Amino acid sequence: MTPPAKRPSRALVVTREALERALAARPAREEPSDAERAGVALVLAPSGSELALLFIRRAVRAGDPWSGQVALPGGRAAPRDADLVATAVRETQEEVGVDLRDAGLLGALDDVAPRTPVLPPIVVRPFVFALARRPRVTPGAEVRSAFWVALRALSAPGVRRDVTLSVRGVARVFPAFVVGRDVIWGMTERILASLFAALSEAP
Repeated sequence: MTPPAKRPSRALVVTREALERALAARPAREEPSDAERAGVALVLAPSGSELALLFIRRAVRAGDPWSGQVALPGGRAAPRDADLVATAVRETQEEVGVDLRDAGLLGALDDVAPRTPVLPPIVVRPFVFALARRPRVTPGAEVRSAFWVALRALSAPGVRRDVTLSVRGVARVFPAFVVGRDVIWGMTERILASLFAALSEAP
């Protein structure tokens, strides 16, 4: 289990080079499981002098256990995918129209899997990509909208905190990143926590 990430006392200014070094120094932990596999992309692009991360708001769809949530582009592996990097690249193209084939792959983060049996058994591998410039984003059928958030804003004091959410009619407390009206929780929160843990542990 990934330990909770420390809540930073001040916002971090993250460069591509620093992030690449941090990921190289912290090999991603793989989840041994026979569950279905998926790949997601942390798509980073310049925003002035800092880096911003692309998020999606999933479309509200019956039968989707993550319907309407804030997430990262990605999805389940397909037989035609050469590996999970290819899965993340393909799904990002399908969901937001962003081509990652020539993007810089900085590394991978720890595998994550649902912690509740009511969600489908799946293991998700996050990959961190860096683009030279912010691309045009065109949401596909599974995406309601997309937005960018600076890494410095995500690491600002008070952004990561516990929130109470109603899940299947039951009020529960979850760690989350709260950005304006958007609450980033669940597996996406754990992926972001892994990202900031890598940065905080880097030499």
